[in-house]
Amino acid sequence: MDLSRDRLQFSSLYTMRFAGSFGFMAVMTLLPDYIEALGATGITIGVFVTVLELARTVGIVPIAWAGDRYSKRTILLVGLVTSVLAYVAFALISTIEGFLGARLLQGLGMTGVGLLGLAVIGDLAPADGRATYIGKFNAYRMAAGIVAPLSAGALYAWVGFSGVFVVVAALLAVATVGVWLFVQKDEESIEGFAFTDLAVNRRILTMVTFRAQYAVAVTLVRKWVPIFVGVGATQGGLAYGSVVVGAVLSAEKFTNMLTQPFTGQLSDRFGRTPFIVLGGGAYGLIALSFPFISGAEGVFSIQAPVVGAITGAVLAAIGLNGLLGIADGFREPASMALFADEGKGEGIASSFGIRSLVWKPGSVLAPLAGGWLMGAFGIEWVFFLGGAAALSGVGLFLGILLVQHGRGALREW
Repeated sequence: MDLSRDRLQFSSLYTMRFAGSFGFMAVMTLLPDYIEALGATGITIGVFVTVLELARTVGIVPIAWAGDRYSKRTILLVGLVTSVLAYVAFALISTIEGFLGARLLQGLGMTGVGLLGLAVIGDLAPADGRATYIGKFNAYRMAAGIVAPLSAGALYAWVGFSGVFVVVAALLAVATVGVWLFVQKDEESIEGFAFTDLAVNRRILTMVTFRAQYAVAVTLVRKWVPIFVGVGATQGGLAYGSVVVGAVLSAEKFTNMLTQPFTGQLSDRFGRTPFIVLGGGAYGLIALSFPFISGAEGVFSIQAPVVGAITGAVLAAIGLNGLLGIADGFREPASMALFADEGKGEGIASSFGIRSLVWKPGSVLAPLAGGWLMGAFGIEWVFFLGGAAALSGVGLFLGILLVQHGRGALREW
């Protein structure tokens, strides 16, 4: 193997992962400004979110099928070009209809880049290093999640929407050229509809029992951590400002970014299952702990410039969310590598497509359940449901694994 060529391939894919995530987080950061600038209200604001998720969901099956049937690299390039066009559109739009069109393109591009990027990484990586490469790939996504909110806000204040998204489009254009020049063409072609065979794969079915419930846990916890930290005490929150909320959210991305490359290596050495179980179980326990951090409010308090009061509760929130990043850093590369293991030679893009589809019901329905729980019983019950869903998913996964596959599966998977 040409090591220099190999490094260029993976570096190009890592750059692509950073650029794609940077664009997503830039739009998310500036979404309130778009809402104000375009005069969006009520249901239109909900449509701004829904159209992205709809495009991402609708694109999964055809994009994954095309990647397996034809060329993952080619379909990945199509996704990158679509993303470039989406961010050019964000730089030019001046109407609600234009924004919705850009969101539609963004969603399709994100599915193409995210799904096919993982498939290409999983395909190129050696079997004994697959989780390591996936962990590094994901670390670049987390890095963008830290950098983008800060830089997008500063750029917007300086040059407005157009300047921000010209930069994003340029980043993605560079990534597109890198993939085109340095990522090798794949010759593998999967005849038929790979989803059909992989949908009855015993290992994938076993993973689905965990992932479907874990989607509820992660969706609730990730969406309600900033709500819990930011809303007032009358709604059960800690009532801290945006700077503290940003610090809490950054802690999770930072620890996840640092953890995944290391835990990916361990997963390649010791198997996927222990890291899925350990990470999922830890995530559930930490989620259950979140509502109790308000008790640390009076333990410690100092006044800081700009931020204001930094209390024991703030430090606890940052610490617990950092631990959530570590817990998910144990699970994610192992989980992705397992789907890549099963899809290799059978339809690796379709395997990741199944992984994405299984996540969707929980990610869509969980926020509705969380909102109802918060209103009916209190915000703490959102975290109790999230923690219980993670622990239930781990328990069911372990039970099926041991009963249907035997104790050896803990080491062999």
